[in-house]
Amino acid sequence: MSLTIDSTVTLSSGRSIPRLGYGVYQARSQECEDGVKEAFKVGYRLVDSAQAYKNEHIVGRAIVQLQSISRSDVFLTTKYMPSHTPHPSSEVYEIMLKSLKKIDKSNTEKEKPYIDLMLIHAPFGGEQGRNNNWRALVRAQEEGWVRDIGVSNFNVHHLRSLPSPKPTVNQIELHPFCQQREIVKYCQENNITIQAYSPLIRADKERLANPILVDIAKKHSKEVTQVLIRWSLQKGYIPLPKSVTPSRIKSNSDVYDFQLDEDDMRVLDGLDEGSNGACTWNPIDQP
Repeated sequence: MSLTIDSTVTLSSGRSIPRLGYGVYQARSQECEDGVKEAFKVGYRLVDSAQAYKNEHIVGRAIVQLQSISRSDVFLTTKYMPSHTPHPSSEVYEIMLKSLKKIDKSNTEKEKPYIDLMLIHAPFGGEQGRNNNWRALVRAQEEGWVRDIGVSNFNVHHLRSLPSPKPTVNQIELHPFCQQREIVKYCQENNITIQAYSPLIRADKERLANPILVDIAKKHSKEVTQVLIRWSLQKGYIPLPKSVTPSRIKSNSDVYDFQLDEDDMRVLDGLDEGSNGACTWNPIDQP
């Protein structure tokens, strides 16, 4: 599988999305701003933020400082955090607009601010709430200030019950210990691109020390974290590793000079622990 840091995937909309993203979960203040700038310095072009992360404005501030990189070469993702109580689509729409003003601070005569990908962060609110949220995203896309729309943490029954159009993306927790195979299968069959959050297992020391991971890393003279990211890439996912340490940001992108073989992938696939393998908030069982 020939991949580089410039590799992209074509979404169902026809637009391209980078194959590797930079996550900013829990990154605040100066460390977030510096992290985004460092990520773009080493070649990342996708930043994944969210309303719940409370750093959209920091991401926006960092992006406008990337003077050598045009806005069209940046892929900005954020997420609307829904309520457990359904809200009218009009209210959801207004909340989404606040994200636009925070995360894209560019505003020229040639191009107005826009969000490349807006996701619904979780399947909260029941079917009515999800439908209202989705209609707000569809409206934003029709108006052009959101390019692509998708979801996060949606299970198969959530995806099936959404109004049209189908989401272009479903962002879920994915790593060898949490493979969510039923959701992955449905998305692949329905041309829904899969993004993998927590691809580094939230730096869980016990899991990072797993003998299988350690042996494969030694075999390829790579770090365990690099093996995890490479596994995700070879599965066809878009991993979103997060770090604010410059050396880690760089090493997380140094995954294109080796390839996991069939035995490596088979053994890693065998680490799946099902729902018990989730190491973070994973609300896929919402009614």
